[in-house]
Amino acid sequence: MNATAAGQAADDRPWGRAAAAAAADLIRQRTGLRRPVLAVTLGSGLGGFARAIENPRRVPFDQVPGFLPVSVLGHAGEVVVGEVAGRELLAFSGRFHMYEGHAARAAGFPVRVAHALGAPAYLATNATGGLKRSLAPGDLVLIRDHINLSGQNPLTGPAEPGDDRFPDMSSPYSPRLGALLKQAAEQSGAVLNEGVYAGLLGPTYETPSEVRMLATLGADVTGMSTVPEAIVAAALGLDFAAVSLVTNPAAGLSDSPVLHDDVVTAAAKAEAQFAALVTAFVSALPAA
Repeated sequence: MNATAAGQAADDRPWGRAAAAAAADLIRQRTGLRRPVLAVTLGSGLGGFARAIENPRRVPFDQVPGFLPVSVLGHAGEVVVGEVAGRELLAFSGRFHMYEGHAARAAGFPVRVAHALGAPAYLATNATGGLKRSLAPGDLVLIRDHINLSGQNPLTGPAEPGDDRFPDMSSPYSPRLGALLKQAAEQSGAVLNEGVYAGLLGPTYETPSEVRMLATLGADVTGMSTVPEAIVAAALGLDFAAVSLVTNPAAGLSDSPVLHDDVVTAAAKAEAQFAALVTAFVSALPAA
């Protein structure tokens, strides 16, 4: 296969550049989106932030080319476009996960769509289990690095045109956006910890022995998402940041079992603090 044919084959692959362009075109047509200052993924239980978006225009995931249905409690499964603090925002309310049987390329696809829509920055949010006894439900953690233990990578296969084939992962989480998030935390009164995120495949929660292993490896929180998004952003050269909401102590750190319903409930209780943080963060971003 010659270089032109190889490039065309890559461009036609599911969840690649061509699919992202098609999804971006539909979102623009349906919402009137111009150029958002930020794209944000709202993770488990955090979709309530969509209510803070003014003049919202919504598109269900199942109407967007390349997007997949969501089956997880706490994920609305819709694209929301509107304004926060007078700035245009693109939000993905919910995400599709590899543990649902989806490819890593699919899990990272919303980042490609945000990039195609001209978003200069991306914020991923998630609900996590705390691996340190110093972290309690309701705590916010700015992710400064991750450990990918899922065994998956969204860049596997032919390189997408425009991607960095071997992206540098020495700083996948933007120091610039991290500094703005810290500033936003001070302004909003939120306490923002920092830590390392361990990304696992799921859908089972970790065993107590696995929790001890992850802590020994240097992780502070653990979850089942976000890593594919960070990797795709690195390949595209897109500024990326992530904030975890600790919703439960990981297995073995309390006497209670880890239940997804409890995760969603804890996230909902922290909704106001989270909304204040993101609103202050959007206010601090440069105008598009």
